Amino acid sequence: MQLLNAQTLGTLDNEVATPKYDRSEVQAGIVHFGVGGFHRAHQAMYLDALMSEGKALEWGICGVGVMAPDRRMQEVMKAQDGLYTLVVKHADGSYEPRVIGSIIDYLFAPDDPEAVIEKMAAAETRIVSLTVTEGGYNFHHVTGEFNFAHPDVVHDLEPGAVPKTTFGLITEALARRKQRGMAPFTIMSCDNIQGNGDVAKKMFTAYARRKNPEVGEWMAAQVHFPNSMVDRITPVTTDADREEVKRRFGIDDAWPVVCEPFTQWVLEDHFNQGRPPFEDVGVQVVDDVEPYELMKLRLLNASHQALTYFGYLAGYRYAHEVCQDTLFADFLLNYMNEEATPTLSPVPGVDLDVYKHTLIERFSNPEIRDTLARLCAESSDRIPKWLVPVIRAQLARGGEIKRSAAVVASWARYAEGVDEQGEPIEIVDRIKDELIVIAQRNHEEPTAFIANREVFGDLIDDERFVAAYTHALVLLHDKGARATVEAVV
Repeated sequence: MQLLNAQTLGTLDNEVATPKYDRSEVQAGIVHFGVGGFHRAHQAMYLDALMSEGKALEWGICGVGVMAPDRRMQEVMKAQDGLYTLVVKHADGSYEPRVIGSIIDYLFAPDDPEAVIEKMAAAETRIVSLTVTEGGYNFHHVTGEFNFAHPDVVHDLEPGAVPKTTFGLITEALARRKQRGMAPFTIMSCDNIQGNGDVAKKMFTAYARRKNPEVGEWMAAQVHFPNSMVDRITPVTTDADREEVKRRFGIDDAWPVVCEPFTQWVLEDHFNQGRPPFEDVGVQVVDDVEPYELMKLRLLNASHQALTYFGYLAGYRYAHEVCQDTLFADFLLNYMNEEATPTLSPVPGVDLDVYKHTLIERFSNPEIRDTLARLCAESSDRIPKWLVPVIRAQLARGGEIKRSAAVVASWARYAEGVDEQGEPIEIVDRIKDELIVIAQRNHEEPTAFIANREVFGDLIDDERFVAAYTHALVLLHDKGARATVEAVV
């Protein structure tokens, strides 16, 4: 059994692919906030692939953690010299292991914010990238405006405050670059948000203008924020995954990453200090990301929400279990065909029929074991961005909404906190206390959940949506999840 680190890298089993480049020659040109499973299965993987071709050695990654739970990642990255095992799990049961070496440093901001700021202010840093989740952009979910009331933001805006937030750290680094006469770095969002670069620009410049108006205006004019679409199912690493890596490959890795074979990254070519040649390893570098991101958000992401609450209530606990049930697979495909696809524009180079059937295949992969609990989490961030836009577009064009409305009803039923067997459901959401209180009024007040304008805006005012939603909610209470899906299908 080998502890994974730079010293043991050359002793690993030949079955395990390892970096073919000299990591001592890699320099950090990218500072990345939010080093989690997805980043390590996606952006870091693409860069490792480039480096393995002898390219992009000046584009190594320095990871940064801002939140208290990130300390564990710091400890693992330090012990393993930034190395980790990426395991691609194929549906036929075969595993494809690869050690990724593109992360060469990791800084924990609460310990030394000055080091993080100076790392970004250094001339070598030309991109600062982000996977901080939807909530990390700190915007109001109805107005879309920056939330200046967040306690950490209030702290960072105080004169002379040592920054705690991503906004404070990045803005201070850019302020120093401006003061030193240096060009700014590009801020590259890799989060699952429509127009993620546009959102990042709006939030960072809003903060910066409040903190330092001159720096804020300079950022708005000079900093590039490319939009991107990212896709790869990457479940949370479990103890079972760690044991499997030990058993199959003889590697003692404290935090491996498991993922599906499929991966996609569509990226706008909008950088002010250069970028790695991502297109050489399969990234689609385009002028306009929007058609691709709408395809993904409304087909893949919204479909995850369509299967997860119904599936959980029906007694399933993994995504592949739900999608291997033909009733639920038919429901998903009908949602995609009849409600989501009519809201999309043509997507260059993509056959949407093939894409939709590929999604069902991906969701059905039994090796991924993506939990429904993970997909059910943070729904108040996800449903308004992924599913509600489909409902609004369909209402505007007079299209079908019965499946989308039923998905919202399944969330409302799930949020009651008890499944159909009477077992408690652990709700994971930034506003879970509020959601549970409202959802527990579903029986006596069937529209209580969708009357929450903070989440649903004015959908409560649309009679057609309200009728479809309440019909599905009554079915869920009277007949259960499976019967409701049967009725809708």
